[in-house]
Amino acid sequence: MEATSGSWISPNLRRVGPVLSLAWRAGPALLGAQSATALLQAVLPVTIAWLTKAVVDGVGGRDAGLAAGATAGLVAAGLMMGVASHLQSFLDKLGGYRSSLYAQDVLYQAVNRFSGLARFESPELQDRLRYAQATAGQTASRAVSGILAIAGGVLTTTALLYSVGVISPVTAAFLALSAAPAAAAEFMLARRRAALLWDLGPLERREIFFAGLITSIGAAKEVRLYGIGDYLKSRVRRERLQINALHGTQDRRELLTLTGLGVLGAVGTGGGFAWIVMSAINGTATVGDVALYIAAVGAAQAAVIALSGSLARTYEDLLTFEHFQSVVTAEPDLPHAVQPRPVTTLREGIELRDVWFRYSPSHPWILRGVNLWIPAGASVALVGRNGTGKSTLVKLLCRFYDPTRGQILWDGVDLRELDLAALRGAISAVFQDAMHYDLTARENIGLGDIDQMDDLSAIRGAARLSGMDDAISALPRGYDTLLTRLFKSAAEADDAATGVILSGGQWQRLALARAFLRGRRHLLILDEPSTGLDAVSEADIQERVRGVWQGVATVVISHRLSTAKAADVVAVLDEGQIAEAGTHADLMARSGIYAGMFELQARGYQETDAVVG
Repeated sequence: MEATSGSWISPNLRRVGPVLSLAWRAGPALLGAQSATALLQAVLPVTIAWLTKAVVDGVGGRDAGLAAGATAGLVAAGLMMGVASHLQSFLDKLGGYRSSLYAQDVLYQAVNRFSGLARFESPELQDRLRYAQATAGQTASRAVSGILAIAGGVLTTTALLYSVGVISPVTAAFLALSAAPAAAAEFMLARRRAALLWDLGPLERREIFFAGLITSIGAAKEVRLYGIGDYLKSRVRRERLQINALHGTQDRRELLTLTGLGVLGAVGTGGGFAWIVMSAINGTATVGDVALYIAAVGAAQAAVIALSGSLARTYEDLLTFEHFQSVVTAEPDLPHAVQPRPVTTLREGIELRDVWFRYSPSHPWILRGVNLWIPAGASVALVGRNGTGKSTLVKLLCRFYDPTRGQILWDGVDLRELDLAALRGAISAVFQDAMHYDLTARENIGLGDIDQMDDLSAIRGAARLSGMDDAISALPRGYDTLLTRLFKSAAEADDAATGVILSGGQWQRLALARAFLRGRRHLLILDEPSTGLDAVSEADIQERVRGVWQGVATVVISHRLSTAKAADVVAVLDEGQIAEAGTHADLMARSGIYAGMFELQARGYQETDAVVG
């Protein structure tokens, strides 16, 4: 994030174009109004300084016409100055609202273009995305205001320095030279502020994380049962202390720098005032010259300070805007075929051919040369110990990642050659970590196929298939009941008992209803579908899935081997490889890894039954 004083101009000039382009697309007429108002504010200080000289000279020379005309001009300029200032403030706020809305749309459209999961698992992108979410629109608006202020400030400062130079070239030169250290100091502070924001990112995200654990309903049970509330509070405090320490260092640096600049400016201004007063006493300057000098020097000094501040703030805003730009201009995380092939009905099957995968060159291999055939219309169960790559294989089937080596073929066509949206549209899934949306029951199911969100009969049909229709119908507002206690709907605004919390098994059935709403797709993936279910519910779910998805290619991941037993093919993953594959009977006859796992689980059930008996 740091930049040397000689290297900041070029990269920041490259950011000016995107910032102005964003503001133009958000509101071209508004940008034009902001520019016109900025120009008016730029010329008014110079006009006032010269009108002041004319008034004083008119009064001193007893020229009533000059004095009256200049006075009228001063009144009009003062009126315009006051109106322009408030108008500029209003336009800047309006620009902020419009830019924020437009930038938000652009940002989330860009995020939705991330086809895979790699970007979401990158801490750096998470930091950038957080900055972009929090500051994108306002940063762009402030940068636009800053760019206009810089243009106006250059015009104002140049004209005022010329005005001072008419009277005292030496003083004008001093004012011009004094702007250099002020600008350099402001740039230094701006660079450090931008670097500070980047350094604060991980600390603030951790603070939010620990604070969220203290306040979230998801963690409330363990926090209270294990008595870890004070520990989490101490972690929040630790992060906040580090944040405050970094802010304190920056604040002290700014205090010392700006105080020194203030003293330097006061000494220079005081010397100039003494000189012009003595010149007037000696008769080498008129009273009007004194008035012009005082007005012009004060305005020039204010303009120099404002210009330096605008340059520094704009520099900082452009640096911050880089986070937004880095997200919206990011290259695709998955390659897309130039001419993607259509996804046809799965007729033969899906083949994993020598598939290797790891998340990066610095990570260990998760899959090592996996070869697996998933026949069309058949069910394949993936079993194995935790960490053997089962869920990773599911991510590859959904093309959230591409294999590092090898291929996944859909009826002989590499997934990378297929239309990605069509591929995802051909798959239905219930993931192990299925989402619990803080929405209504209708929306929780409808998100499985948003085209059917308003079709209550279809949603109820999916819920009926998953065994949730009766439970949802019995809720206070049926399918329009919020499944959360985090907030209220408009209909429940006055209801203190708003919202319903489902059990883990009910949430699992709701996730299954989302999958059922999608209808019979070509591939069904069930990643631990029995999570949160008792044995009776598990058997019920298995029966429902078989009834709906009979004849559809199905991949089931389960630690409960009673579920795997019913599959047409059982594949055992061990250390990232397919160690065994076959029917349940075949694998039991081999007395290998699967047989050992199955017998171990069966023995556990038998011992439990014996104790109960």
